[in-house]
Amino acid sequence: MSNIRQSQSQRGPSFRRGGRGGGPLGPVEKAKDFRGTLKQLVNYLAPFRLQIGVSLVFAVAGAVAGIIAPAVLGNAVTVAFDGSVLRMAGDGGIDFDALTAILTLLGALYVAGFIFSGLQGIIIAGVSQKVSYNLRNRFYDKINRMPLKYFDNAPHGDVLSRMTNDIDLMGDSLGQSMTALITAVITLVGAIVMMLTISVPMTGVALLILPLSLVLVGIVVKYSQKFFKAQQKYLGAVNGQIEEVFSGHLIVKAFNAEKKVMQNFHKDNDVLYNSAWKAQFMSALLFPLMFFVGNVGYIAVAVLGAYLAIQGALAVGAILAFVQYSRRISDPINMLAQISNVLQSTVAAAERVFEFLGEEEETPDTKITTSTEDITGEVGFENVRFSYTTDTPVINNFSADIRKGQRTAIVGPTGAGKTTIVKLLMRYYDIDEGHILLDGHNTKDFARDDLRSAFAMVLQEAWLFNGTVMENIRYGRLDATDEEVMEAAKAAHAHHFIMTLPGGYDMVINEEANNISQGQKQLLTIARAILSDPKILILDEATSSVDTRTEQLIQKAMDGLMQGRTSFIIAHRLSTIRHADLILVMNGGDIAEQGTHEELLARKGFYSELYHAQFEA
Repeated sequence: MSNIRQSQSQRGPSFRRGGRGGGPLGPVEKAKDFRGTLKQLVNYLAPFRLQIGVSLVFAVAGAVAGIIAPAVLGNAVTVAFDGSVLRMAGDGGIDFDALTAILTLLGALYVAGFIFSGLQGIIIAGVSQKVSYNLRNRFYDKINRMPLKYFDNAPHGDVLSRMTNDIDLMGDSLGQSMTALITAVITLVGAIVMMLTISVPMTGVALLILPLSLVLVGIVVKYSQKFFKAQQKYLGAVNGQIEEVFSGHLIVKAFNAEKKVMQNFHKDNDVLYNSAWKAQFMSALLFPLMFFVGNVGYIAVAVLGAYLAIQGALAVGAILAFVQYSRRISDPINMLAQISNVLQSTVAAAERVFEFLGEEEETPDTKITTSTEDITGEVGFENVRFSYTTDTPVINNFSADIRKGQRTAIVGPTGAGKTTIVKLLMRYYDIDEGHILLDGHNTKDFARDDLRSAFAMVLQEAWLFNGTVMENIRYGRLDATDEEVMEAAKAAHAHHFIMTLPGGYDMVINEEANNISQGQKQLLTIARAILSDPKILILDEATSSVDTRTEQLIQKAMDGLMQGRTSFIIAHRLSTIRHADLILVMNGGDIAEQGTHEELLARKGFYSELYHAQFEA
C-alpha cells in the first residue's frame, strides 16, 4: 500500500523437450474444467481468428508439400534405378530430362514447404506475443480493481506466478498447439493415404504399430499427470517463499532465521525436484519408446518391401517412398502426444489465469457520482460495522462526527481497529453495515478515484520506489514542477539532507530503498503528502521512525499542513496527540471514550490508564 493516495491519473511449429517450469513440455497440471476453460480460450482467441486462419492455411500447405515430396523422390529413384538397369543391359540409359524435371519439382516442394512453414511460424509468433501482451494488461488492470481482502488471503507468489509463468505458457503454447495439431493430423492422414496408393499389404504392416503407440502414449500421459500437478503446486510454493524471504531478508537475518528458512525452502524444493524429475522421466520415456516401436515397424516394412520388389510387384523407388511415409507416421503420433501434454498444461495455466480474472472485483462505482471538488472535510461515521471475515467482527458499532478542519486522534491498544477505520474511510474495504459520510454524502456515492484523491496518507512504514528522490516526492502530484517539489521538501524539513546526498534530488533510491535511512525515507513520504495538497490528511504514527529533533521539526511541518484541514492521527505514543481537537479512544472495535486530552485525563478512565501506563513505562 502506498503512503499517499493511490488514485492519481496514471518449419511448422516445434515443441521443445525442455519447457518452462521443469517439465519436458512445461509444467502440466490437469485442468479442473478442461472443456469450459478450452471454450474460454477459443472465445479469447476470436479477435485473432483471421491470423490463425491464415496460419492454418499455411500449415496445411506446408504439410501437403511435405506429404507429396517422398512420392516425388521415389519417382526420381525409380527413374534413376530403371535407367541404370537399362544401361547395364545395353538397352538404353537414364532419362536425365525426366530426372531433372522430377528433381526440380522436388526442390520446389521443399522450398514451398519451407516458405509456408516459415510464414505460419511468423504469424503464430505474432499472435502468441499479442495474446501474452493482452493477458498481462488485463491481469494488471484486474489487480488494480481487486478488493484488498483478496490479497489478504492470496499468496503473493501465486499471483505473481499466474501473471508470469502461466500467461507466458499460454502465449507460447496455445497457437503452436493448434497449428501443430492440424499439421500432425494432415501428415498422419496424408501419409496413410499415400502408403495405401503404394502398397496395401505394406500399409497393413505399418499400421500395426499405431495401436501399440497409442497405448504407450496413454500410459505415459496418465502416469505423468500427477507428477506435473505436484510440480506446478510446489513451484508456486517455492516462488512464494523466495518472494517472502527477499522482502523480509533483514528480519530473517536479525532473528538468525536463515537455517529455518533454508529448511523450509529445501523441504519444498526437494518435493519440487522429485516431482519434476519423475515428470521429466515419464515424458522423456515417451520418445525412446516411440522410437523403438517405430524401428520395429520399419524393419517389418523393409523386409516385406524387399520381398515385393523381388517379386516385381513394387518399384525400388516406391519402397523408398513407402519407408519414408512409414517413418513419418511416428512423427505426427509423437507430435500428438506432445500436443496432448502441451494442451493440458496450456488449459491448466489458462484456468488459473481466468480464475483470477473472474474473481470478484470491488463494488462498481455508482453511475452518477458526487464530485469532490468542493469537499470541506466534514466526516461522519454512523453505526459502522465491519469484519475481514464473517465470523470475526473488527468494528462493532462505530459512530463519530468529525467537523471540517478538526484534528482527530484515534488511539487504543493494538488490534482495536484504529487503522481499519481509516481504510474504511478511504473505501479500501466496504463496510458491512452503517454509513460513512463525507460532507453529508455517503462515501459510496463518490467514485473511488475521486474519493481517494481527497486524501493524503503517511503510514508508519515508509514506501519508496526505485527512482530518483525527485520522482519519489513528485509521486504525490505527478504534474508538479521541480520548484514545487523542492518547496514541499523544505516544508517537510527534508531539503537539507537531500542536498547532502550524492546527486541531491537526482540521486536514485535503490530497489530496496536501503541507501537512505529510515528517518530520511519518512521525511520524503511526508514531503510527498505535502505536495499532494490534500483535503483530508491521515497520519499513521508518521514520526515514529525519526529522532527526537527531527520529530519536532516534522511536527511543526505537520502543524502547518494540518492547519484548516481535517486530519486523522493514528497514534501509539499518546504524548504526540495532546493538542488534538478530538481524541477517539477505541477498544474492541468500539469507541470507549472521546474528548480532548485534558477531558479524558480528568475522567480517569481507559484513556487515562493508557496514558499513565505509557508515562510510567
